[in-house]
Amino acid sequence: MPDSPKRIGIAADHGGFESKHYLAEMLCQDYEVVDFGDSQPKPEDDYPDFVIPLARAVARGEVDRGVAICGSGVGACIAANKVPGVRACLIHESFSARQGVEDDDMNVICLGGRVVANTFAWELVKVFLDARFSGLDRHQRRVAKVASLERKDSE
Repeated sequence: MPDSPKRIGIAADHGGFESKHYLAEMLCQDYEVVDFGDSQPKPEDDYPDFVIPLARAVARGEVDRGVAICGSGVGACIAANKVPGVRACLIHESFSARQGVEDDDMNVICLGGRVVANTFAWELVKVFLDARFSGLDRHQRRVAKVASLERKDSE
């Protein structure tokens, strides 16, 4: 069973700025938090500018897991999943926050700052961080198939 995550990366554009601030404050109680921005709410900022560096840090193992937030969470999820080695999912309920890690080794949770209340976002993040990849053969096989697809597409 892998160790508990200790370094958590977090990123948001203006649509997720308030949620990012709240979640980072909560995370700091138990984790080392690496903030990938934005550092202030700027309506003209773009989520890829913050989510891609976060996703790359997750893929390189510089942070154990990531939290990516934009207005709906959709753009953050699309951007994060473009980085090989990242398995990001848009989450709005706790079953998928847990199951995504246990079965699919999800390493980035994506949230919508305009659609998920801060306190509920914190509950989802806690479920995500408490979950562990099962390592069952069928789940390892499926994750390996996704990784193989990433390698083939980069050739």
